[in-house]
Amino acid sequence: MKNIIDSSFFDKEYNRKNTGALKYDADIHTTYQGDLIPMWIADMDFKTAPQIEEALVKEAQSGIYGYNITDNEYDLLLKNWYIKRMNWNVNPEHNIKTPGVVFAISAAINAFTDTGDAVLICQPVYHPFANIIKGNNRKLVINELLNINGHYEIDFDDFERKIIDNKVKLFLLCSPHNPVSRVWTKDELLKIAEICLKHNVLVISDEIHSDFVFGGYKHIPFASLSKEIADITITCTAPSKTFNTAGLQLSNIFVSNDNIRKILLKAYQATGYGRPNNMGITATKAAYKYGEEWLNALLAYLENNVKLLDSILRDTNGKVRLIKPEGTYLMWLDCRNLELSDKELERLFLDKAGVWLINGSTFGKCGSGYMRMNIACPQSILKQAAERIVNAVKN
Repeated sequence: MKNIIDSSFFDKEYNRKNTGALKYDADIHTTYQGDLIPMWIADMDFKTAPQIEEALVKEAQSGIYGYNITDNEYDLLLKNWYIKRMNWNVNPEHNIKTPGVVFAISAAINAFTDTGDAVLICQPVYHPFANIIKGNNRKLVINELLNINGHYEIDFDDFERKIIDNKVKLFLLCSPHNPVSRVWTKDELLKIAEICLKHNVLVISDEIHSDFVFGGYKHIPFASLSKEIADITITCTAPSKTFNTAGLQLSNIFVSNDNIRKILLKAYQATGYGRPNNMGITATKAAYKYGEEWLNALLAYLENNVKLLDSILRDTNGKVRLIKPEGTYLMWLDCRNLELSDKELERLFLDKAGVWLINGSTFGKCGSGYMRMNIACPQSILKQAAERIVNAVKN
């Protein structure tokens, strides 16, 4: 299985309308007269690596779709991937396979907190975090990230104070951070760990975007910092964002602490959803065995997309500014200089520009005045969308 991947692979446009794709076919009200460009949900408009497609076709042709289990090759491929790309030596025996990261987070919240217990998040952040916490009748505690001259940082004084004042039991870490595109430094992660260890706070580290790190930055798995830190950490990983296989529903949740893993596994099994998707297993093995060339080419393509978007948005004269991304393919646009309400801002992009983004307030009150944009699409589409935004702002 050898395929040469270059930028032309990602330049190709695909018509995904009327295919049941949530990104394209979800109901949305707009007065825009032309075709909307959907750039809202974290779903790439690129085909996955050819070797993954080939492996799935071969699996489908077997004609038998029963219960599957992972094998030694699956374990070894994951181990080699994380050692090579992140210098993190995972133990396959610590891996709990789940149908998704959000599912795993919900199971962990139920396993390690009781009704009314406090759970901390750093907003603006991936909105299902808050939804899961409130949906499970836990107390949502918010530490707002600080935007310091276009660079987001953690307010550690407030972080610790919120833990103490609310007797926080659990912290949800987003690393790399969605939507502000931060790749946390070692010093920042160590400071988080120091505070959480001091106050006996369990950490769930959502690292689903860990493969999307741009030049000059390095993703450090939270659990890789020390054994002591690993012992309070549930690390959520998946090939789904990296290889655009989210619909195959398979995530790998690493828990090195034996007692924590036992409790989480019991909570997971209590849901009655206990076996991994056989197509998910096939795709994961192919991804970690053959997908590195495809991923490296994708990262180069995305970095060029960042440059293209930034250059075009400069024509808004500071009305829409790109927060410099360090990782992920989700761009955080600072639109506060437009001086519009969140509703007006949303309508500007949707009705005037015909570009479907997510309103920043979705990720917390401190996201007001921002919009999140998915740039994992062909450059021709990105250029069209960015130019639409510029024209809508000018007019």
